[in-house]
This record gives sequence, C-alpha cells and structure tokens, in this order.
Amino acid sequence: MSVTDWYAHKSLENGVFWIQERFYESGNRANIWLIRGSHQDVVIDTGLGLRSLPEYIYSKGLLGDDSKRKNPLLAIGTHVHFDHSGGLHQFQQVGVHKAEVDALANGDNFETVTWLSDREIVEDPAPGWRARQYRVTAVTPTHILQEGDVINLGDRQLSVLHMPGHSRGSICLHDKENKMLFSGDVVYDGSMIDWLPYSRISDYIRSCERLVEMVDKDEIDLVMPGHFNTFGSKRLHRLASNYMASAGACHRASTCVVKSIASLALRASNSRSAC
Repeated sequence: MSVTDWYAHKSLENGVFWIQERFYESGNRANIWLIRGSHQDVVIDTGLGLRSLPEYIYSKGLLGDDSKRKNPLLAIGTHVHFDHSGGLHQFQQVGVHKAEVDALANGDNFETVTWLSDREIVEDPAPGWRARQYRVTAVTPTHILQEGDVINLGDRQLSVLHMPGHSRGSICLHDKENKMLFSGDVVYDGSMIDWLPYSRISDYIRSCERLVEMVDKDEIDLVMPGHFNTFGSKRLHRLASNYMASAGACHRASTCVVKSIASLALRASNSRSAC
C-alpha cells in the first residue's frame, strides 16, 4: 500500500491540518495534527508509524515551499502510548515530556501500552504484515519538554502544559492567542482512561481542575483532541467536571482492579511479541 493511500487529511482553519490513518479502524486511532508556522512546523502525535508520515506530508505539499521555514519538521508526542508515538522515529526532531523520555528511548512497549490486533488493521500496510510483530521503534528525543516550555513557530506559540493522569508524561499544547488546546488523551469526547500503567487518578483530578480553570478564564475556545472529533469549551468543562465528580472511592477501587489486569495482560502480550 502506498503512503498516500494509508493516510488522509483535512485542512482546517488557521494553518491546521487533521491527519488520520485510514485503515486503522479502532477507537485507539489517534488524531494527527499538523500546525504550520511562519518559521517552524509541528506535528502533534504520529499514529502507529506503519507508513512514513513525513513522506505523506511532503508528497501532499502540506508544508508548501516557504523558504523561511529553515527548521526541520518537529514531531511532538502528547504522550508515548503506541497509538500516538509509533511514528516519532521517522522525524529528525522529536519532543516528549521528560517523564517519558526513557520509555521512548528504550522502546519500552509496556509503558507505551502496545496492544494491536490484526482485525484493527483492515488493509495490510505491507505484504505479510502481522500485528503481533508490531513494536514502537525506539528513538531518543531531541526536545525534552516540561511545564512552561514554549514552542515558537514564528507567528504562533504553543505552551507546554504538563497534565498527568492518563500517563505520567501526558501534555497538552495550548495556542493562547487562538484559544486552541491540543489535548492528546488528557481529554477527548469519550471516557477518560485512568487504568493503564502509570495512570494516576489523583493526578488526573488535578489536571481536570486545571482544565476547568482554563475554561472559566476564557482561555480555550476549541479543543483538538487525541481521538474523535473536535469540541468547544462548554463540552470540555463538562467532561472534566464529570470526571472529577465520578472519581470517588468506588471508582478508585474498580480502577485498581482493572489496572492490575491490564498490566498483566500487557506484560504477557509484549513478552510473547519479543520472542
């Protein structure tokens, strides 16, 4: 299958492109965001990495030919889970939060929660491809991100917000001027997952409190999430508030059980894949 077949994209307003992997049919299919700047272009999350994302971006002319863009395309992982980080190794410049640098550099397929089945890939990306062979390719980040960092694209800036809970290194990227939040898996229009390795409910609550505060301060108009469709500030407020309201003792107890089972299953699956 060609690279141009594997991906599809849509041009949104204000220099943003929405890219998806067409033949990965799963709730885990991540949104890939390309943001164009006057001096730097950024990709936020990279999908599974089964075909070359940079090749697709360049072949479709999504970056144009502006000579002012002297910096290589920067790929940022909102976190290192496999559905977001699988293609990071394809880029010259790679950024993740400092808490997850080692997991990505070591190709730790437990922390990246690598879990992929043949039925989710409805068209093989290459002859003989099988999901059991899939691993997140290790790559050493060139940009180690932390709370308060600002990624300067020239005519726009993205502020790094450390929002742990889903994973220990989860981040959002906030375009303050345009009131856009690239939220990764911190929040999307679905159930928040807090039962994976390195998920932590207490951290998630604090991150949700922060999201609610940002909405109350009128700092967000549009959320570009890691999965599913975009949504506005009212929906963001409701999603974050609902999580906080539901995160009581019963939720914590049941989540602890699910987390233990998920961790055992992930270790067993990745142990078999390594054989």
